[in-house]
Amino acid sequence: MDSIDARLLNILQESGRATAAELAEEVNLSVSAVHRRIKILEDSGKIERYAAILNPKALGYTHDFFVEIALQSQSEETLEAFEEAVRNSSDITECHLLTGAFDYLLRIATKGPEDYERVHRHALSALPGVMRMQSSLVLRTVRRWEGFRVA
Repeated sequence: MDSIDARLLNILQESGRATAAELAEEVNLSVSAVHRRIKILEDSGKIERYAAILNPKALGYTHDFFVEIALQSQSEETLEAFEEAVRNSSDITECHLLTGAFDYLLRIATKGPEDYERVHRHALSALPGVMRMQSSLVLRTVRRWEGFRVA
């Protein structure tokens, strides 16, 4: 991967709908060269997929919560059961395995406190192997993740 590939990746993260012609103009290559480079980036896994970034507030999701989860056990069976349940829950937007005092960090986007209560009662309390959970309400997002800066 060279500096042109890095520039292509950065542009695509900012504007995933950029045409090959627009990309070619930005990086001073032919359209066919840009097509080849993007195909190589896709085939190598550097571009995993293309997606639209939705505005949660415009969709009615006004509250974000982060939930720290400690499991009863670190056994493979407990971890697998928990992770499978998380993958099957449409209420959990992100899940990260952690080091430290808690085992997992979940992100939950809700349409308000009442909606979070529903998620807590029906989704979070049903997760297998949970010993302790701690929820935090996001008051304001200072910096939102917008992709990697590729050098």
